[in-house]
Amino acid sequence: MTKKYNRTLVTSALPYANGPVHIGHLAGVYIPADIYVRYLRLKGEEVIHIGGSDEHGVPITIRAKKEGVTPQDVVDKYHAIIKKSFADFGIAFDIYSRTSSEIHKETASDFFLKLYNKGEFEEKTSEQYYDEEARMFLADRYIMGECPHCGNPNAYGDQCESCGTSLSPTDLKNPRSTISGSTPVMRETKHWYLPLDKHESWLRRWILEDHKEWKPNVYGQCKSWLDMGLQPRAVSRDLDWGVPVPLPDAQGKVLYVWFDAPIGYISNTIELLPDSWEKWWKSEDTKLVHFIGKDNIVFHCIVFPAMLKAEGSFILPENVPANEFLNLEGDKISTSRNWAVWLHEYLEDFPGQQDILRYVLTANAPETKDNDFTWKDFQARNNNELVAILGNFINRALVLTQKYFDNKVPQANELTDYDKETLEEFADVKTVVESYLNTFRFRDAQKEAMNLARIGNKYLADTEPWKVAKADMARVETILNIALQITANLAIAFEPFLPFSVKKIRQFINMENLTWDQLGRIDLLPVGHQLNASELLFSKIEDETIEKQVQKLLDTKKANEATEVKVVPQKANIAFDDFAKLDLRVGTVLECIKMPKADKLLQFLIDDGMSKRTIISGIAAWYKPEDLVGKQVCFVANLEPRKLKGVESQGMLLSVEDTDGTLSLIQPPKNVTPGSQIG
Repeated sequence: MTKKYNRTLVTSALPYANGPVHIGHLAGVYIPADIYVRYLRLKGEEVIHIGGSDEHGVPITIRAKKEGVTPQDVVDKYHAIIKKSFADFGIAFDIYSRTSSEIHKETASDFFLKLYNKGEFEEKTSEQYYDEEARMFLADRYIMGECPHCGNPNAYGDQCESCGTSLSPTDLKNPRSTISGSTPVMRETKHWYLPLDKHESWLRRWILEDHKEWKPNVYGQCKSWLDMGLQPRAVSRDLDWGVPVPLPDAQGKVLYVWFDAPIGYISNTIELLPDSWEKWWKSEDTKLVHFIGKDNIVFHCIVFPAMLKAEGSFILPENVPANEFLNLEGDKISTSRNWAVWLHEYLEDFPGQQDILRYVLTANAPETKDNDFTWKDFQARNNNELVAILGNFINRALVLTQKYFDNKVPQANELTDYDKETLEEFADVKTVVESYLNTFRFRDAQKEAMNLARIGNKYLADTEPWKVAKADMARVETILNIALQITANLAIAFEPFLPFSVKKIRQFINMENLTWDQLGRIDLLPVGHQLNASELLFSKIEDETIEKQVQKLLDTKKANEATEVKVVPQKANIAFDDFAKLDLRVGTVLECIKMPKADKLLQFLIDDGMSKRTIISGIAAWYKPEDLVGKQVCFVANLEPRKLKGVESQGMLLSVEDTDGTLSLIQPPKNVTPGSQIG
């Protein structure tokens, strides 16, 4: 039996305030949440939408150090950018606050103390890397070293960005602090842990038995975590940026960001409704729904519910309709590589066209698996669907009404069988769209709304009122009455999806009070109702516009490739005796010429201290022959001679290849006697 609720509390994942938001964020979390909230409001239900910025954690402190500012400066900057982007795209939050607010610090501290005083935490002492010069414990991202898998010398303590392997700081070879550059030492530190293993039994029952209706990607990930067995998880860490652990013996420790951030939903609700927030978080007749991306499933389905259950007075989420990831042009969206479509930049290039992006991202929503955004698909969906179907139908219905009936709704006369068939086609539109929205299938719901526009478009194309007008105006009245009723229905059906366009449609038809319950009716616009002037809802996007966006991404990829550090993995170890076989010496260049018919090769005559020897080297692209005469170089003296272009090379010059492929000869810092050995 489905439980009845009196109100719905919707939360959207708190975006991290160390950069702007992109289309992946919008598609994965915020458009689905906004569609759902707008739908509930259109139904007249009691609902609030809570959002805010996640402003604590190590990445923010790293960015602050890099930019030479304070962490507060960083979050102030990006909180403002993110908040504006959401507002510009019509994401209808009731509040969009932040976790650096005083009310959040107080709420998070009180929540921690409630659990602490109930004995819900375990205290543990463990060893962690400590920077003796900086006098601080190091978070994983503050430690770098050599990756044990690929040899990358700049792997982080949590992941190697060269080979993608997840790491622990103790996995690194030759670890170093990114703060001071010194070698860190292991030192004991105390932290508080939430014993998730103690909550495993009820979590398993609550999720796997009571919530089988959850999306398969969510249910499956939860089951995987539970089947592996839950472990205690630290709720504090050694850091100077965050909510301080509110205990006397916790100097220099803050609440771990995963623990502090979800409490932001509660603190933001308190900020919005200081006198009535508890009915939203503690009343059993409130339905709590979390909208998140797949990287947050474990926190919102397992960890946060365990926190709420341990506290004892809060409701648990009824659903967590998490989405998968959106890729961009076949590649994973990456903020560090600037491989993204940023919302604020989109509006600079497509001013006033928020609904096009909202529509395309919903049509390609990664609801149960990763999906891909391409600019060609963006263009095709705009031109072939928004322009050719929805926009075309509404424009023709309104323009013809203005032409033949002075912008007043005509009466419907006797209906033909075709009229009745058309009306029957969308009679159940409310039931179908509603069933999809109630089960968080927003892609299907939007598709069904567009099908209503297809019905209207086909109806006008088949009935051809512009031709019928020459002989039968009574028939034209009926056709346009039906077309206008479909238009009014479209204003309702698309309200959750295309709020900016629907606002225009409502203005065109002069109807501001349409509600969800009216969807599917054919008497929404009374006979004689005065319409307003109309305009095109959507415009065709030309190839040049799309080519510009594609080129922008290609330029980004090219810039990334130019700056990408290509670290060559270390070769297998050799015995010292093998190295000792090499005879490395210094010689003076007597002559240097470019070899004929060999653009890359230079021919050297080297004074090796005992004789003169010829060496061929492929460094012509980086040196002029005349600049090398008189210089000293390092070479392998006992390399077996080899003929190149008919000339015998009696050794090999030593050079170093930079990450961009350029070669530089290895030379002694000062002149030495020719023939001097290196070793």
